Amino acid sequence: MSHDAPVTLTLDRGLQVLRAFRANSAPLTDSELAQRTGLPRTAVVRLAATLLHLGYLRHAAGGTQFELASGVAGIGQAWLDADPIARAATPVIQALADKLGMAVALAVPDQLDMLTIAYGAPESVKSVESVDSMRAAACVESPRMGVGSLASMARTAIGHAWLWGLPEYERRRYFLRLLEVANTQAASLRKAIELSFEALREWGGCAVQETFEHVVYGSIALPLRAGQWRMPMALGVTTTDFSSDLANLRTGVLPDLSQAARELTVLLADIRVGPPGH
Repeated sequence: MSHDAPVTLTLDRGLQVLRAFRANSAPLTDSELAQRTGLPRTAVVRLAATLLHLGYLRHAAGGTQFELASGVAGIGQAWLDADPIARAATPVIQALADKLGMAVALAVPDQLDMLTIAYGAPESVKSVESVDSMRAAACVESPRMGVGSLASMARTAIGHAWLWGLPEYERRRYFLRLLEVANTQAASLRKAIELSFEALREWGGCAVQETFEHVVYGSIALPLRAGQWRMPMALGVTTTDFSSDLANLRTGVLPDLSQAARELTVLLADIRVGPPGH
């Protein structure tokens, strides 16, 4: 073991603590951080103290819970500003969001989650004047959405679409990992993902119904590959106007979503960006 192995392990654990904060920005106690990371509570307390000192965590107002601080935002914004795919894709994504009146996201994998790297919210919902626009705004401002947000690979259309875009051997490897993590819910998860794969095979896109903070969201997504290394990504649309038979999303959204995916594939074809480590 090298002399710097303990430092590397500490860094890895610190990053695990930061990753425990999900897109809903809800503050967490040290016990909740320990549960999400699988680390001992005593280790979490020490790591949180260090991250507080460095400006990556802060105490939530009026309590001892923790929340992400501006240090994390600075790192994330620096990456996004430097990412050529996010810069190039955003105008196409914003145009689609305005056309459909729905939230649109381009996502890549982050372990077993999907990370939004480009995002568009329709201009039409920025001033809320009716019940319908309020419902749309609730979708657009959902904590699950926005650049830098994480969504479950296992439970979302954008995650299922990304899986479908992988070579078969790699798709199976991720599939087995997701089932292992799902534990007692593995059977229902397997069925949901297989249904999405059937839709992707037949229609080119898949739709998933999600519930978050008591609001039901309908999401439809499809896979694409970008850059000279043909990096797998997924493009998805989210709305609260969801039909359980998927007809509205399939007929009203999928054609425009597919066209945007084709535009992005051409637009991003020459960008020299690949998977992490390349």
